[in-house]
Amino acid sequence: MRYGTTQLAGLPNRVTICEVGPRDGLQNESEILPVEVKVEFIERLVAAGHRVVESTSFVHPRWVPQLADAADVLQRVRRVDGVRYPVLVPNEKGLARALEQGVRDIAVFGSATETFAQRNLNHTLATQMEMFAPVVERAREAGLAVRGYLSMCWGDPWEGEVAVDQVVTVARRMMALGCTELSLGDTIGVATPGHVVALLDGLVAAGVPVEQIAVHFHDTYGQALANTLAALQQGVTTVDASAGGLGGCPYAKSATGNLATEDLVWQLNGLGIDTGIDLDKLVETSAWMAQQLGRPSPSAVVRALTS
Repeated sequence: MRYGTTQLAGLPNRVTICEVGPRDGLQNESEILPVEVKVEFIERLVAAGHRVVESTSFVHPRWVPQLADAADVLQRVRRVDGVRYPVLVPNEKGLARALEQGVRDIAVFGSATETFAQRNLNHTLATQMEMFAPVVERAREAGLAVRGYLSMCWGDPWEGEVAVDQVVTVARRMMALGCTELSLGDTIGVATPGHVVALLDGLVAAGVPVEQIAVHFHDTYGQALANTLAALQQGVTTVDASAGGLGGCPYAKSATGNLATEDLVWQLNGLGIDTGIDLDKLVETSAWMAQQLGRPSPSAVVRALTS
């Protein structure tokens, strides 16, 4: 059953959802799923209407063994015209592997804080940019779109609250490398709407166009949907979400699941905002994936529509 729509002033007519379940969602699973399941997951998401599905990562298998089969997955997925299948790459070696698979969209993963940069990337805030620079340059020369992920934008488990000015400084450096999009990550889920607005205002004032900004919220404290609405009111039109609420961050223990795509689509549908996604098909997909993982989906909408 559906309950109609009521629009709110100042919101976009359409939102692009960057589906991160196959990469960000599955990378944190203790169980390594078969290639066939991962391929079916991606294809089901596309069949549900997704046009951006982050498919895998070319990070060294030692660090993320769950995605060691990246090349096999990309070779087997039936790619649909008009759909983007971005992959995460950590360095030039990862980019080379992605290019071999015909990838047209990549992402690099940076940190807004010194401690997380050292723990996650074994780099400082400054040297992480030195690592990204040749990757972004080569990718852009090859005609690829490059998303820059920026983690710990609102809070860090070791450093606490992160100052807006600090995030803006790192974000500007990342965009100056040539990234075509910047995804702001609330990695441990501590942001609230006022924090979201403050950072977006700071970025726009510093010359980062809101059209190039995406948001990536975790639901640790139940704030992901409220934070998303605040971002949409500021002009953001790209939102990251994970089917069934899968995932977190393997390098930050307090980072629980991502914003569930179904919960996001339910909210956007109710606001009359177009996503192009068939909610019923998406719920079926997440219920199916929950069966593969042997546990219930954490998504409130999946539970409500399958109970």
